[in-house]
Amino acid sequence: MAKDPGQQLTDHVELARRVEQLLPQLLEVSRRLVAVYEAGGRLYTFGNGGSAADAQHLAAELVGRYLRERRPLPALALSVDPSVTTCISNDYDFDDLFSRQIEAFAGPGDMVLAFTTSGRSENVVRGLKTARDRGALTVLFGGGDGGPAAEHADLALLVPSTTTARTQEMHLLLLHLLSEQIDAWAAEGTPV
Repeated sequence: MAKDPGQQLTDHVELARRVEQLLPQLLEVSRRLVAVYEAGGRLYTFGNGGSAADAQHLAAELVGRYLRERRPLPALALSVDPSVTTCISNDYDFDDLFSRQIEAFAGPGDMVLAFTTSGRSENVVRGLKTARDRGALTVLFGGGDGGPAAEHADLALLVPSTTTARTQEMHLLLLHLLSEQIDAWAAEGTPV
């Protein structure tokens, strides 16, 4: 039996109100990403399934634009190249999908941002661990307690929910709030 859409909407609205508690962390992520860009660094982002779509969405907002005309900002979603993703998954292991790419691209002065609803996907955990080992700033957009991925995150925005759909809805909200801060800084020089 399908869940009642009215109850799902109520759950969404109640959770959105609770996400307000994450605004200080969101502003810290914004400040740190601005510092990365000001120092010539890059953003690498990733996730699986719907979280991969969120990673791609964030990269698009930064490379393209969010609301303002401005210069493009370097951001790359690590799930978008089918030749690379299938090569790594086939020749190595799917668990190495993101860590292998992070090893190739990221280093000190970069930010690596992972999206995951559970924090338990081994490829996400390994990606964050490799990023931290390489000296990149690590950020987690997660749910619940962040799972094992949280152990490798310098900054974490943990949606207070363990429901995948609701967590992903809040990740979308948070990535738009982040995009607004970065967009205004890049277009207007507005401090974050």
